[in-house]
Amino acid sequence: MELPAVNLKAILLVHWLLTTWGCIVFQGSYPWTNFPILALGVWAVAQRDSVDAISMFLGGLVATIFLDIIYLGIFYPRSSLTDTVRFSAGMAILNLILKPISCFFIYQMYRERGGSLGPSEDRSSYQPIDSSEVPADPESKAHVTRGY
Repeated sequence: MELPAVNLKAILLVHWLLTTWGCIVFQGSYPWTNFPILALGVWAVAQRDSVDAISMFLGGLVATIFLDIIYLGIFYPRSSLTDTVRFSAGMAILNLILKPISCFFIYQMYRERGGSLGPSEDRSSYQPIDSSEVPADPESKAHVTRGY
């Protein structure tokens, strides 16, 4: 089964819009944790081939899932629920619900850009420092002088 292609710009736009609407009621650390992560998303859009940009955005989005759960649990308004407060809280909760789905699609983009969670398979450029191998060039030994 093939996954549908989701545009990173669309994910970013949806989370920006929901975060902005959530900031109507939740002020303080809620925008301070979410907007910098969205800035990492803008970096990931601008650098289409960068594994670092998409991995930072993915990691930040995962972190904001936990931070939003804590923040909404502590600061959810329990009294004086006006229509504006209900709307803003609903958008913040919807934003939280959509974040794991977005993380799944962003992880797919991360894999497409060449990222992996495990150790790197490419060892061709690895050279040990303290190798007991003899240098390939025999003349390189002639230039080494030893002072006794």
